[in-house]
Parts: sequence; structure tokens; C-alpha cells
Amino acid sequence: MRALALHADVLVATSAVLHVNCVLVRGAGPQGAQETFAIDSPVLPEELGTLAPLLEQARFPPPAGLLATHADWDHLLARLAFPEAALGCARSTARRLAAAPGVAQRELRAFDEELLIERERPLSLGAVQALPVPGHCAVGAQELELHPAEGHTGEGMAIVIPWASVLVAGDYLSAVELPSLGEGATIAAYLATLERLEALLARVEHVVPGHGPVVDPERAAEILAEDRAYLRSLAEHGAGAELPERRRGPAQRRAHEKNVARTQPAR
Repeated sequence: MRALALHADVLVATSAVLHVNCVLVRGAGPQGAQETFAIDSPVLPEELGTLAPLLEQARFPPPAGLLATHADWDHLLARLAFPEAALGCARSTARRLAAAPGVAQRELRAFDEELLIERERPLSLGAVQALPVPGHCAVGAQELELHPAEGHTGEGMAIVIPWASVLVAGDYLSAVELPSLGEGATIAAYLATLERLEALLARVEHVVPGHGPVVDPERAAEILAEDRAYLRSLAEHGAGAELPERRRGPAQRRAHEKNVARTQPAR
């Protein structure tokens, strides 16, 4: 796992598998008090085990809460590292989790069985706190901004850390992944989220995608334009859609095939 400091109050821990980014954010409170939230999660057990020492080394307090940008299993694992912390997410994400209990746990088990990974305990999400989106979430005396982000799935949120000029984009604006249409996703919703994210880029210095390297707003704008062009081509040409030039490898072509299958009308 790699760790990167984007700001005195923001650390990014990137998993060695799937390149999932976990964002650790600290907010100042009254009389010098501090509060930390963890957004999303790394994947491997040893990576989850290093989060607490990483926070201690950086002089961040243990997380007072956890946030998930959306309900895909690989973003929900922080509870394995901090089982006493409550998990918060967008109301749309909470509805998805409630409508399909146990799905994330089964998908995690399947992933672990495939890679022969053993964990000390099963994943338990506890009582999920549904947050209004758009809205705000307090971290100490400061506030995170919560913005709707549907399209990769039918739910989710992006998070702006305004005092640190950081956008946590969820599974959008990745330099290594093709836009993927998961459960409840639509091209129209994805394009609408890209438009919202585009408006946020002018306000930040760092963009943290769900998977892949942290990028500056200029590179994020390039990725956004490529993703928009791909999705419009997908809507018009289906299987013949042109993939972004730097994302045409075998894994991206498989993702494209899944996108085509999801967008084709049922016969």
C-alpha cells in the first residue's frame, strides 16, 4: 500500500490491488480538538491493518466515522479496520445496501476465495447512517461537501474537502479505468455526474478517483473529456464505440463489453 499526503489534513492510502484509494481527512475542532474520517478503503487485510498506525504516525486521531462514496464492496472495507466506527453514505447508497443485504459480503468472499485471502473477521457494516446529498458532513468544526454522483452505479456521492482543495470523486475520473456501468447505472446519469464534477474542478488542487493515481484538475479535465466522448460514442455506436487512447488494454475492452451488454435493450 502506498501513502501520500495531499495536505496537512489529508492522506491517501492506495491499495496494491484494484488501486483503490482510501482518503483519511482530519478536521480541527474547538480548543485544539481534532476529528478524523476515513473515506472508502484499501482491500488487503495487511493494508487495512496499517491504517491505524498510519494515522498515529501522522498524528491523526482514530476515525470518528467512516464514509463510503458508493456501495460497491471494495469501498466498504474500512469497518474491518475500525469496527467501532459508524459508516455513513448517501441516502441512495443506504437504500441500495438495505435492498440487497449481504451482497457486499458475498462479493468480498468470492474475491477472497479467488485470491486465497484470509481475514480475521467477516465484514459487518453495522448501522449505516444515511446522509442527505447534496449536503454537508461535519469533521470537527469543518465541513465536507457531499455531491450526488450516480452513473457508475445508481447511487453514490463525491466529496469535496474545501479547506484542503481536494475532490474525492468516487469511481469517476480514473486515469486507469474505463467508465463502467454497474448496477442501476445509465449513460445519462453518468454524463450528468461528469457535468457536476466538471464544475467542481475549478475549486480544487487534487482529484482522488476511486481507483488509480491522484491527478491535478488539468489532468482530471482531460480524463473527463475522454470519458464524456466515450459514453456518447457508446450511446450512439454500442460495441463500435471508440475507447480513450490510453485505456484500450484487454481489461478495458472487457469493461467495454460489459457496458455494451448493459446498454443493449433486452430481447
